[in-house]
Amino acid sequence: MLLLTAVAFGLIGKWGQSWLTVPTHSDNGAWNTTVPAAESAAPTDFHSASKTTAAVPAERAVAHPFRAVLIALVAILLAARIFGWLFVQLGQPRVIGEVIAGIALGPSCLGSLWPEATLFLLPPTITPLLGVLAQMGVILYMFLVGLELNFDSIKSYGRESLLIAHASIAAPFVLGALLATLLYEQFAGEGVPFTTFAMFLGVALSITALPVLARIIADRGIGGTRAGALALSCAAADDATAWCLLAVVVGFVGTQLTAAFATWIFAGMFVAVMLFVVRPILAKLLRTDTNAGPSSTTVALLLVALIVSSLATDLIGIHAIFGAFLLGAIIPHDSKVAQALGDKLEDVARALLLPAFFALTGLRTKIGLLDGFDQWLLCGLIVLVATAGKLGGTALAARYCGLNWRTSAELGALMNTRGLVEIIVLDIGLQLGVITPPLFAMMVVMAVATTLMTGPLLSAIGRCFGQPSQRQEQDARPALPLKASIASKSAAVA
Repeated sequence: MLLLTAVAFGLIGKWGQSWLTVPTHSDNGAWNTTVPAAESAAPTDFHSASKTTAAVPAERAVAHPFRAVLIALVAILLAARIFGWLFVQLGQPRVIGEVIAGIALGPSCLGSLWPEATLFLLPPTITPLLGVLAQMGVILYMFLVGLELNFDSIKSYGRESLLIAHASIAAPFVLGALLATLLYEQFAGEGVPFTTFAMFLGVALSITALPVLARIIADRGIGGTRAGALALSCAAADDATAWCLLAVVVGFVGTQLTAAFATWIFAGMFVAVMLFVVRPILAKLLRTDTNAGPSSTTVALLLVALIVSSLATDLIGIHAIFGAFLLGAIIPHDSKVAQALGDKLEDVARALLLPAFFALTGLRTKIGLLDGFDQWLLCGLIVLVATAGKLGGTALAARYCGLNWRTSAELGALMNTRGLVEIIVLDIGLQLGVITPPLFAMMVVMAVATTLMTGPLLSAIGRCFGQPSQRQEQDARPALPLKASIASKSAAVA
């Protein structure tokens, strides 16, 4: 499969450009599709290639934008499936392989080794079109994340889950704010206040990726253990709190304090309407569904509600994904619509639209910007601080709650998983200008590294503490905060 893909990309690189070239009239009236020699000269690197492409007429790069988008999607989907499969074989989550695939198609890998291929497969002029697909994928994904949350099950662990979840946010948040004092001068966006930068960095280090965490727990068969069940319960509370904090930070960006307060007031009103008006209406509407599941009309109305909710939070100024996440979270967890929407939307979001987001992330991740030992040292420091805050804060809080050291360490390792949700947060920060491209690249490396280390850390903890006792292994309380049907599907595709 890898050989066939390489051959296909080679053929595309050799003949594909002429297919997309704008035909022009020659002197004898015939159509001429030959690219002038000056324009077809291969740039020496990706950055100069981008400048060269920008200099020629835009219609040359995408004479047929529909074809160009289709070619880009073919390359993106093939790369995502291949890298995802390879990482699954290595015992890692598929989604990390898909993130790496996006980076491989960008300037950090393919763009550096073969600039013409990247410029053909992902020409700059189709980036806005891919961006729309990517944002739709992120909105659907965050809706599904909200849909998977079951806040009722968090109550089964009550004080334990809430205390550990908040400690797992507070510790990395404080460390991230302290780290901001070192990074602000060099890596903050132009005109961004230190408070905003520090708060964003703190939130970015506090994220736990619930869907990826569910995949790891399912793969390792520890969903019935105390560590696995508590990790899912804590991650649910962690996600809800972290997204609220991020909404506060986004409200600060690019506005005066009075405007930020206005944003928060409107956001609070929106949340109140969703909880006390929309949620009861949804509960009543969904109770009318038959055993056959929700009707097509119900599904259509929910999709309209998803779009309206996303649009509302975007107009408020806190980002469309918050509306999508909140709508998913308020849908009754015991309704058939959760399973039905998961079945209908999950494959489209994860298999088709999210890879486009990974590709755009790869285009924005320029590892080459980390061109000195000092910057790679800072990158390592970010990984260390993120791991110490999340793993250490979670483990110490769990130990304080009376859990043994083995379970506390396992819980810390699991909560250190960041994955795709972290990438989404970082993308928001880059779009808003809070962080610069070099810091974005460092943070992407951190997100990948902390997720990759989860499995090895769990294995190392197992070797260190030995086999758990029967009492430690099994937990009588079923506290999975994912709806069962969706959790099983997440394990299959995450």
